[in-house]
Amino acid sequence: MTITQQTLLNAFLYKDGVLYWKISPSPSVKIGAIAGCLNNGYTLISINKTYIHAHRAIFLMHHGFLPEIVDHIDGNRSNNQLNNLRAATKAQNAWNSKLHKHNTSGVRGVSWNKQTKKWRAAINVNGKALHLGRFNDIKEAENAVKLARETYHGHFARQS
Repeated sequence: MTITQQTLLNAFLYKDGVLYWKISPSPSVKIGAIAGCLNNGYTLISINKTYIHAHRAIFLMHHGFLPEIVDHIDGNRSNNQLNNLRAATKAQNAWNSKLHKHNTSGVRGVSWNKQTKKWRAAINVNGKALHLGRFNDIKEAENAVKLARETYHGHFARQS
């Protein structure tokens, strides 16, 4: 079943990033109860035997459409306040992702090149790696990455 804006507006009350039940979906759920449960950091809700993430439901309730991705601006999966949600593409969502757990430099887009004994700076643009240069100092590489992110990723650029 497709979940519509009207279905969500009839079932939920939105307040400060949280959805509350306007109806009782089952005998064990009371009207006014917080909807959903945490699943991998996201709040997941079920309505009419269909699951939807709360951030997607909130976006649909307020904007009337669902984009490809609903991005959490601050990267916090459980912060579903409307001002923290925005429409994004997969690429834009990736640009706003946190530092990968396998990163060894501690700086996004910067890695150590053993052969040249220099720091390599690179970002992704339109699905391709854009090499920004090799640097003796990690701070220089970090600055190159930050500038390139601001230029190519705009307001989706996560700098930390």
